[in-house]
Amino acid sequence: MTKIDAARLWSLNHRLLMSVIAAVAAEVGALGLEVKELFVLSEVDEHPYPAELAAALVMPKPTMTVYVKRLEAAGFLRREIDPDDLRKHRLAVTPAGRKVMQRGLTLLADAFAERLGRLSVGEQAQLRGLLEKLC
Repeated sequence: MTKIDAARLWSLNHRLLMSVIAAVAAEVGALGLEVKELFVLSEVDEHPYPAELAAALVMPKPTMTVYVKRLEAAGFLRREIDPDDLRKHRLAVTPAGRKVMQRGLTLLADAFAERLGRLSVGEQAQLRGLLEKLC
């Protein structure tokens, strides 16, 4: 594959992802979240430390701090002292945060499923296999 073909594939993938995000941004906003904050909430269980979360989401640490503070203020996230290291704080999604996270992820999944519906079942399986291979 030429560099131009690879760049075109990257561009198409990016446009697809951005179109899904744009399609749900207003509805996610009505939940009291920005789409990026939804991604933050969805990763907290797996990455409960702010620095780890920032690395997982490929975000600068100061940006993560802003998101964490906003999510805390909204009551969607809380900081807890790590019982294994009292100097550290872990993040935890609150029940309210879990509720909006599930709703927001459903909105994203539905919007993406709508686009996937343009593919046959076989094409969807092939796409999944290719994406898993790339990741």
